[in-house]
Formats: sequence, structure tokens, C-alpha cells
Amino acid sequence: MLAYIGLGSNLKDPKVQIERALASLHENYKTELITSSSFYVSKPLLDIPGPNYINAVTKIETKLSAIDLLDLCQEIEESQQRVREVKWGSRTIDLDILLYGEQVISNKRLSIPHPEAINRAFVLVPLFEIEPTIKFPLLGPIKGLLDRINKLDVNKL
Repeated sequence: MLAYIGLGSNLKDPKVQIERALASLHENYKTELITSSSFYVSKPLLDIPGPNYINAVTKIETKLSAIDLLDLCQEIEESQQRVREVKWGSRTIDLDILLYGEQVISNKRLSIPHPEAINRAFVLVPLFEIEPTIKFPLLGPIKGLLDRINKLDVNKL
């Protein structure tokens, strides 16, 4: 199954945190990294105090179910000392499953497509970089979604 994962960090050397998370995904025998975007800088959401974020998106091939992939992402976050104190607050690493094939999933633990992805330049811009013709289930082509948001909110490193 093809899946896309958004990565973000703004604590403890964010570039290194993202590189470590990508390496962890690569090391899992049930996932294969296909490609990753450039790194992008973005400000914290809702002007929450904290340093700017580094963000990226990676495309993987996985044998894991969507829930098992979520578990793997959360294990990686935990291994990198992710602390969940404030919603959308600073973090060492955040991994979000953006898309899982063309599936639409909605349960207590997981929503795919990621419900906020279409509103976030730091997700759509790097995703467009690696997959400019992708379509979001129920929502359509990424190009149309990108045209709705302020792309100046992110800057490529």
C-alpha cells in the first residue's frame, strides 16, 4: 500500500529529528521509503509560542495496515521523546499519516485523509513537490487544494 506521512519538528535540532524518523521508517522491514520532499520551514500554528518548525512529507510502500502504521509512527515519536502537553504545541517529532492508498478511514484513533492536511501549506507544498498529480479521496486533486491556501506560509530550506 502506498502511504504518505507528514513529518514536523521544532525542538532538539529539528532537521536531525526528521532524519531520525525517516531512518526509523526505512529500517522497519514492512515499510520502504520511496521518496521524501525537501525540508520546509513554517511558523507554529495559531501563533502558539515556540520556534519555527521544519516539515517534510515522505512517500512509503508499506505492508502494514493503517492502524499498524499509526502504531509505528507513534512508536517512533515515543522513541524520540515526543511529549503531548499542548495541542499543536512544540514537539521533538510529529508523524501524521496523510493518505493511505485511496482509503477513507474514520475511527476513534485515525482519520484518513488527515482532516487538517488540506488546510496546511506545510503539508500540501511538500506533498505537491513529490506527487504533483495526487488526488485526495473525496476532495480531488492537490493542485485545487493548493490554490485555496497561502503557500507563502512555508519556505523551502
